[in-house]
Formats: sequence, C-alpha cells, structure tokens
Amino acid sequence: MKPPFVITVDGPAASGKGTIASRLAADHGVQMLDSGLLYRAVGGLLAAGGKDLDDVEAATAVAEALTVEQLSDPAFRTRAAGELASRVAVHVPVRNALFRLQKAFCLRPEGAVLDGRDMGTVICPEAPAKLFVTARPEVRAERRWKQLTGQGEPVTLEDILEDIRKRDERDGGRAASPMRQADDAVLLDTSEMTIDHAADAARRIVEAARARWERS
Repeated sequence: MKPPFVITVDGPAASGKGTIASRLAADHGVQMLDSGLLYRAVGGLLAAGGKDLDDVEAATAVAEALTVEQLSDPAFRTRAAGELASRVAVHVPVRNALFRLQKAFCLRPEGAVLDGRDMGTVICPEAPAKLFVTARPEVRAERRWKQLTGQGEPVTLEDILEDIRKRDERDGGRAASPMRQADDAVLLDTSEMTIDHAADAARRIVEAARARWERS
C-alpha cells in the first residue's frame, strides 16, 4: 500500500516556510502542522505555570499532555514565545513526547504538510516531497521585525537580528535533532523572492515530487 503524500517544509525562523506550508496545504486539500507552535506552546504553558524552562521533568509533562487543538492561542506567536520554544526544544524527553504527536499527524491517510526544523530528517524522513526553505539572517530579521511591529510589539531590528542568530545557533547546534537540510530535500532560498514567488517555486517543486510519487 502506497504511503500518504506528505510534504515537509523545514528551515529557520522567518524564512517564509510557514506561509509556503500553509499555501501548499490549501493546494493539496490537507491539514498543516506547524511544529514550531508545539514547542512555543510547551514553553508558553511552562512559563505561564511559573516553571523553570530548564526543568526537564516539568517541560516533558506539559509536552505529553499537549494537543494540536491547543495551538490556536495567539500568545504562542509572539517574540517571547519564540525564545521559549528554542529553550525547551533542547530537552530530549520533550522532543520525544512531541515526536509521537507529530508522527501521528504525518501518518494521516489523506496526507499532510509539516512545517518545522526536523520534519524531513526526523519526523517524516519517508516523505515524498521535502523542501528546506531559508534566507539570509538580515532578510529574515527584517521580515520578523515588520511582523512583530505590525502586531504592536515594541522591538528593534537590531534585537530581532540578534534573536535570529541566537536561535539559528541553538537550533543548528543542539545535540538532539539539529536543524539541517535533509539529503533529499530541495533547497529554496527566498532572500530575493516575494512570498508569492517563493510559494510558486515551492508549488513547482512539490508538483514534480507528486508526479514521481504517483508513478512509483
């Protein structure tokens, strides 16, 4: 039996992967999972409960109880939540707990789109379509700064660039499931692209992958 057609979209913060993933999900009529929101939710719920972000046991308990339905809270999309996510993502038991939730999503018979940092390397390495979306740090910082200031957050571009570089270092250097491009993922650098151009490029990459999958 042919496995479901799953699309993984990995890459660093503010690369455009979230918008690309959501458009691909709409194109293919499937649900999308933003895995970054899982870690943001764990960090946010942990902090809201007054717990130490370095308390592995407490963080793991939150991760084990988390459901996809909890991810709609707008508090998980703030700058602060992004920092909390990167902090709790280094805990191996947290990653193990969230792995099970993400793997179940990946195995949906109708297919799915998975947005994250290790979707194509750890969560669903068997996915027929894989993208690694990136952009220069300065470009990503400006995008995130515009997004956050548009939401009313008082942040500077310099602070956002520093955040981006720190997160890249943490996400790429952690021992457990570091962010990296899967060997069979197609690299899409959006530094010089509008989001519409990037989404069109991603669509063509996935269409080619789907044609190969249908012939297999």
